[in-house]
Amino acid sequence: MSNRQPRHIAIYGKGGIGKSTTTSNIAAALAEAGHRVIQIGCDPKSDSTTILRGGAELPTVLDSLRDRSRKPKLEEISATGFGGVLCIEAGGPVPGVGCAGRGISAAVDLLEDLRVFETFQPDYVLYDVLGDVVCGGFAVPIRDGIAERAFVVTSSDFMAIFAANNLFKAIDKYAPSGGARLGGIIANSLQLPHARALIDDFAERTGTEVVGYVPRSTEVAQAELYGQTVIEAAPYSEQAEVYRRLARRVTGEIDTRLPRPLNGPDLKDWARGWGDRIFGTENAATGGGI
Repeated sequence: MSNRQPRHIAIYGKGGIGKSTTTSNIAAALAEAGHRVIQIGCDPKSDSTTILRGGAELPTVLDSLRDRSRKPKLEEISATGFGGVLCIEAGGPVPGVGCAGRGISAAVDLLEDLRVFETFQPDYVLYDVLGDVVCGGFAVPIRDGIAERAFVVTSSDFMAIFAANNLFKAIDKYAPSGGARLGGIIANSLQLPHARALIDDFAERTGTEVVGYVPRSTEVAQAELYGQTVIEAAPYSEQAEVYRRLARRVTGEIDTRLPRPLNGPDLKDWARGWGDRIFGTENAATGGGI
């Protein structure tokens, strides 16, 4: 059991980009290495920790607070997943009512009230946060100094890059007043030939760093069908090693920084430039035209 203060890490990304899969595999890799880990899902879909616990249902913090006349106990809002990872889902509001980010504040307040961090004594607390829109609720982990560093998961798709750039704006806004600083970019689902170069260029343009490259792999899809992480389902695979290296990098001693997000026109010009480059390369390869 660790005597040092836990390291709180927020992992953001556009919905569907693979941030929950990435976060869960990082948590599993840390647990496999002997660390005590808490993963807090901060997405209204409440599916962040699914592959850590075999796909079983888990009552969310918001649902438990809504449905009870008393404060819920820790065992009523958590489950122990692979490697002993403590899994918690913040949850969201009733559809069509309230702020989708409210569950994050409610979860953090309840966990502090229950003294979960003092009792469980984690080495790492991972916050898996939806990053399509960084509203007040979703900004809580980076705005209020809960997390000491944040990472942004992105692919080479423009909308994922657009969301990452918006997250950089939020980090740039809150970090000077005590919020989390950026640890770096996690490049996920890399498949197309240009993907790595595009993300590297985006990182350079925004003064950031890519801390890990995660290729698209059938092992990820297969593991998820079993409700498992790759670390659990295919521990000797190269994909599992990718996640282990990423976990070491994310939790290691790295220089955090303030990003330099692109403004709207510059981001669009950058995207057009890459569109021309990719189209020109593919057109030259095929010898075709419009």
